Amino acid sequence: MNSVTDRRQRFRNVLAGPVCVHPGSVFDPMSARIAEEIGFEVGMYAGSTASLTVLGAPDLIVLTLSEFAEQARRVCRAVRTLPLLVDADHGYGNALNAMRTVEELENAGVAAMTLEDTVLPRPHGDGRVTLISLEEGLGKVKAALAARDDPSFVIVARSGVVSVNGIEDAVARTRAYTDSGADALFYTGIRTRAELDAVAAVATRPIILGGIEGTELKDRDYLASRGVRIALQGHQPIMAAQQAVYATLKALRDGVQPADLPGLPGTELMGRITRDADYKRWTKDYLGGK
Repeated sequence: MNSVTDRRQRFRNVLAGPVCVHPGSVFDPMSARIAEEIGFEVGMYAGSTASLTVLGAPDLIVLTLSEFAEQARRVCRAVRTLPLLVDADHGYGNALNAMRTVEELENAGVAAMTLEDTVLPRPHGDGRVTLISLEEGLGKVKAALAARDDPSFVIVARSGVVSVNGIEDAVARTRAYTDSGADALFYTGIRTRAELDAVAAVATRPIILGGIEGTELKDRDYLASRGVRIALQGHQPIMAAQQAVYATLKALRDGVQPADLPGLPGTELMGRITRDADYKRWTKDYLGGK
């Protein structure tokens, strides 16, 4: 098994590389092992999938840091080489809370975390998305950088500024977050090539994009030419898993016999994902079993 530092270096290699990759959206140990087996360079554990997995709730920032970090720890413990990028939302509070978030996620074995400048959780009012001041956002990023123990742990400054405040503020925040020392820049809300071009023109850090599905930003060669190293495609695996569970339970409730259920994984796949051969070998070597 690669060490945590090895996995963090693998993530840094992706950021330093010449291509743009799509991460595998994971939400628990088994989904992470599947993404690893298939060959994804990076796993992505989002706040939305964490809320679904841990609470069965929508992404409204009702999940706690300890709940998020514990699930991230389970994911990281299950994989051997897959580096995990996590969405740490707003750092679960102010700059001091962001420092605590870094400590928890670094100790959980995470390779990289994003820290965003959205006002979270939703305040009382009309529900419009707003951003904290640039000064406060910089304070959070600098505090996060100061809090990390392993220098290979990646701190990513994240912003939805393009869709909230426009390109002018996006350019200003890009310059400021770059100067803060953040290892990479994560943007949501970029929908067009013109918007990405404007940001990429002043970004001197690797770029991560979220929410590109349904936009004109699908050409990975183009994205790579603009400094984008990771582009999220959404979180379909957890949605597909829920549909499969629902269909299976409904079929059983409707009287379908277990042997007749469609879509079940074979024993070979389950054996690989649960590492059954390892446990059998350990049982033989250390328990005297067969």
